[in-house]
Amino acid sequence: MEKRLIIAIDGYSSCGKSTFARSIAKELNYIFIDSGAMYRAVTLYCMRKKFIGNEGLNIAGVLSELKYIHIDFIFNPDINEYETFLNSENVETEIRSIEVTSHVSRISQIPEVRARMVEMQRQIGVYKGIVMDGRDIGTVVFPDADIKIFMTASVDIRAKRRHDEMKGRGIIIDFEEIKRSIIARDIADENRDISPLRRAEDAIVLDNSRMTVEEQMKWIKQIIEKKTW
Repeated sequence: MEKRLIIAIDGYSSCGKSTFARSIAKELNYIFIDSGAMYRAVTLYCMRKKFIGNEGLNIAGVLSELKYIHIDFIFNPDINEYETFLNSENVETEIRSIEVTSHVSRISQIPEVRARMVEMQRQIGVYKGIVMDGRDIGTVVFPDADIKIFMTASVDIRAKRRHDEMKGRGIIIDFEEIKRSIIARDIADENRDISPLRRAEDAIVLDNSRMTVEEQMKWIKQIIEKKTW
């Protein structure tokens, strides 16, 4: 009988982790959980409540509302994708904005927020058969994951991918601004006190700077085959 796995994919922002994870989930008929989308949804909620902005961060406000934040991933058969829902509202597009991106690191550094997200993620993974991407999946959320991948790519490649993605969504933004945002995000992720971005010791590194999604899938299938039989 084929063994069901927990596949953890960590790495830097705009490496294509979500695209890669989604493709694996579809291939295996697994549940895809975008952990970054969960933190983005919390960030959006806090922005709407004016707990976070250019003027600062109201941590007390965030903590007071945390119990009212509910995040779900619902499959949309029309697009054959899972979408992020915040308190029953589809926020998949809104959480990808540059404004949310610029604030998400500060929200993700709050210990109580991370604890709540990790709790939700582990509940989803109880029965295995999941693919989850983020920054601390293989080190914190699922340290015993069956397969751990750490993704990386050059800053310029990541900025171009992010620029193309946003352009495709009809959002026009300067390339250099995106690049600066990515560099700042890397620094914040690597140096935060709670669950900093690290490669798990047993993670396999995937530098996909010059790889297509198809090439990445061929690569991961060989790894999965060794684990499932």
